[in-house]
Amino acid sequence: MIKVDNLSKVFIKKDGTNFYAVNKINFEAGDGEIVCLLGVNGAGKTTTMRVLSTIFQPSEGSAEIQGWDIRKHPDKVRENIGFLSGDTGLYNRLSCREFITYFGHLYSIEDQLIEQRIKVMADLLDMNEFLDKKIEFLSSGMKQKVSIVRSIIHDPPVMIFDEPTAGLDILTARNIVSFIRDCKQRGKCVLFSTHIMREAERLADRIVMIHKGKILADGTLEELRNISSQIDLDDIFVYYINQHTDEQELRANEF
Repeated sequence: MIKVDNLSKVFIKKDGTNFYAVNKINFEAGDGEIVCLLGVNGAGKTTTMRVLSTIFQPSEGSAEIQGWDIRKHPDKVRENIGFLSGDTGLYNRLSCREFITYFGHLYSIEDQLIEQRIKVMADLLDMNEFLDKKIEFLSSGMKQKVSIVRSIIHDPPVMIFDEPTAGLDILTARNIVSFIRDCKQRGKCVLFSTHIMREAERLADRIVMIHKGKILADGTLEELRNISSQIDLDDIFVYYINQHTDEQELRANEF
């Protein structure tokens, strides 16, 4: 599971002031659960996921992945996650199969098991027609599928997907949505980010709304509907942003 405790990430702006990309957030994601980190572009979703995947060090607070602290045991954290981001690097001169096999070897997986896992994932994500093509000749949707298999070839218990369907055609996006559901069915912990309301409604067991680095709400869709008295998720999201803005104005007026 994922447990985030008072987590912050601060960057220094050109004028020397602090920018809180992530500001003291708390949430959890359990095994066999799909949790959506929902927010507009620039809300702090990608930064949060990069901290959880140990690409960034947290400025304050911490988090645990499968009981391993991201500060104290980054190697163990990386063993237990599959992380897919929008800028996952691919080696254009290799075929899909060669590229995935290479990463399987980095995890010390035997060739026979690598082939078994490639076959399973190729069937699930409809990749068989281009498995032996060079990556440089693939479409963006095909490359995204290769990135997914590369990220999960070691069969980790925790999956972290940053905007996994962004920019993809509808058929490829449906394949990836099916894959995320399959992860849940196999008992994996799934954290994915999106700004697409419909995607969050269809997939998430729980929705964590984030805006300007802060968490606005955390709950099931039904819980969020009950609290906000709104039905559509986009209306619910606007409700919580307005609540957050009103609270900020009240605090400012106190001074």
